[in-house]
Amino acid sequence: MKKIVTITAAVAALASSFAAPVFAQEAQSPWLVRVRAVNLSPENKSDPVGGQGASDLITINNKVIPEFDISYFFTPNIAAELVLTYPQKQDVRLSGTKIGTFKHLPPTLTLQYHFMPEAAFSPYVGAGINYTRISSVNIDGGLRLDSSSVGGALQVGADYKIDKNWVLNFDVKKVQISSDVKTASGTKISNVKIDPWLIGVGVGYRF
Repeated sequence: MKKIVTITAAVAALASSFAAPVFAQEAQSPWLVRVRAVNLSPENKSDPVGGQGASDLITINNKVIPEFDISYFFTPNIAAELVLTYPQKQDVRLSGTKIGTFKHLPPTLTLQYHFMPEAAFSPYVGAGINYTRISSVNIDGGLRLDSSSVGGALQVGADYKIDKNWVLNFDVKKVQISSDVKTASGTKISNVKIDPWLIGVGVGYRF
């Protein structure tokens, strides 16, 4: 998680130069929606197929995906964010050679703290939970994956206000996603820790 700590420190330092309030105080809706383009970069830490000492590793490809999120502000500083997308298709590779595909649907719910909600530049941090649904598995040799994964999620980002409604957004998440890899008969041959970094940019609208 050292990247999250480093990014958080950088965001906090940059925030000090944007700390002045920018818009007249007025009642705002608690709802904020954003759309982002997100680079999904798996960490790809898998157990070697064949056990200790083997060299064959299962990996998942990088991919740019669309993301839609809905945030609700309980207070100016505290919000909950639900991150959504549609099922994403990923390649499965064994030591670099493609051996199949699968789809995953990874909604994530985080609780966020926004440091300076009235400033032009408003950084935030968040933590929560990810539930990933795995489907449409089509891997050579009839290999199977678990149908779901539950794990933690950490988040750091910032909104930059364009006006009282529109914001630009930068967001980084680290999400825990893993799956056992099994033969058609159910024998486990590996565990894949996908654990992706999700780095996104987008726009948001505060109602």
